[in-house]
Amino acid sequence: MRGGTGSGGRTWPVDRSERDSEGERSEVGQRPEDEPGSGVVSVFGRQLKLLRVRAGLERAEFGRQVGYAAQSIASIEQGRRIPQAQFIDRADEVLDAGGVLKALKDVVARAQYPAFFRDMARLEAEAVELCAYDSHVINGLLQTEEYTRAVLAMRRPLLDDETIELRVAARLARQDIFDRWPAPLLSFVMDEAVLRKPYGGKTVMRGQLEQILLLGQKRNVEIQAMPMDREDNAGIDGPYKMITRKGGEQFMYAEVQGRSHLLTDRNETRLAAARYGIIRSQALTPRESLGFIEMLLGEL
Repeated sequence: MRGGTGSGGRTWPVDRSERDSEGERSEVGQRPEDEPGSGVVSVFGRQLKLLRVRAGLERAEFGRQVGYAAQSIASIEQGRRIPQAQFIDRADEVLDAGGVLKALKDVVARAQYPAFFRDMARLEAEAVELCAYDSHVINGLLQTEEYTRAVLAMRRPLLDDETIELRVAARLARQDIFDRWPAPLLSFVMDEAVLRKPYGGKTVMRGQLEQILLLGQKRNVEIQAMPMDREDNAGIDGPYKMITRKGGEQFMYAEVQGRSHLLTDRNETRLAAARYGIIRSQALTPRESLGFIEMLLGEL
């Protein structure tokens, strides 16, 4: 693994890894599709079933009390579906579990993301500033449900329907960042090509552009478009994100061809932040960009 030297001669590794459920690192974050039935999700499902049986409840009756169909309860108990936080809270109460299920809520929440993205999801939730440059697809935080589903359906190898719906729900859940307080500063720069690709069809893209316009009205959100006629673009190396946590610690995250990279080296993250500043200066201003997106919307 490469490394860099930070202030005071300290070596800061270029972190191209992910942590698995046991905290171990792999050198490069790959993108296995993570069968939902593995790890903590299966443990949660088995625990849920034991508590339900102990309470003398059939799946249908338990489902009625928590607001889920019996089939959905079966999927959760068998580790094929990741339960949402509200379900866990309600199940703990109905089964008089004494907090046993609630104690697993955080680790279960992490399991809703593919392994390669879990560290990034945690950092994203802690960000005081997030900057993203995108050159292939609309940034996940800006995506509509329909656009997300269309993009995931294009993946090769194919994802099964259950995994797609799981990823859609997880991606939409991340959008809570727009309503968080204190509000993080959010900046998005997108190539014009990203805004023109009608993934999912014109109707889906129309809804997507409308959502970008709505989000662009938020005071803590700045959206910029990089026109295709620009002769200079510092983002030539591809899309990436910058995350800043409270205290100023910065991270750079990038995905390419089924692999993810999370960089922590101070020198590299500083350069990446500076590069993002150049990208912003080369793009249209936020006000110009919203007008540009309105123009594209009119062409659909």
